[in-house]
Amino acid sequence: MSSTKNISVRVMTVGDWDSVATIYKEGIATGFATFETNVPSFDTWDRAHLETCRIVAFDAERILGWAALSPVSSRCVYGGIAEVSVYISASSRGIGVGKLLMDQLIFESEKAGLWTLQSGIFPENTASAQLHKKVGFRYIGTREHIGKTSDGMWKDNLLFERRSKVVGML
Repeated sequence: MSSTKNISVRVMTVGDWDSVATIYKEGIATGFATFETNVPSFDTWDRAHLETCRIVAFDAERILGWAALSPVSSRCVYGGIAEVSVYISASSRGIGVGKLLMDQLIFESEKAGLWTLQSGIFPENTASAQLHKKVGFRYIGTREHIGKTSDGMWKDNLLFERRSKVVGML
């Protein structure tokens, strides 16, 4: 398996979509990464995410994971807040890809003027919760029974946030 020293991070391009979609589908299949049941088209995904702060981790052979940000609201007062999406390919989990992506995503978000990043994580997704804590997110509460899965099961969401130390109210 790859070590993190052979992994790089770069801006995501439209040409990466097939790999990004495959990794997203693997996340959906876990049953604890998202309420989504199908990978959207690129156009739908593109409209739902910020134009900046879209990145992929890759090695010499393939894309290993991706991260992007979505606006939390269309209201201007929330313009500095975004929601994190981070997905790692099934064969690349546990080797540091998520940390590389999150570190770069935080850097890019601050460069873009964002002061708060937030994430909603299913309680079963302990690896994601641990990753978020490792990069400076704090647990702020649980949204109980916030949504139903496709089979009608209610799910909780653990809320995490990270406030910038260089952007916004310091």
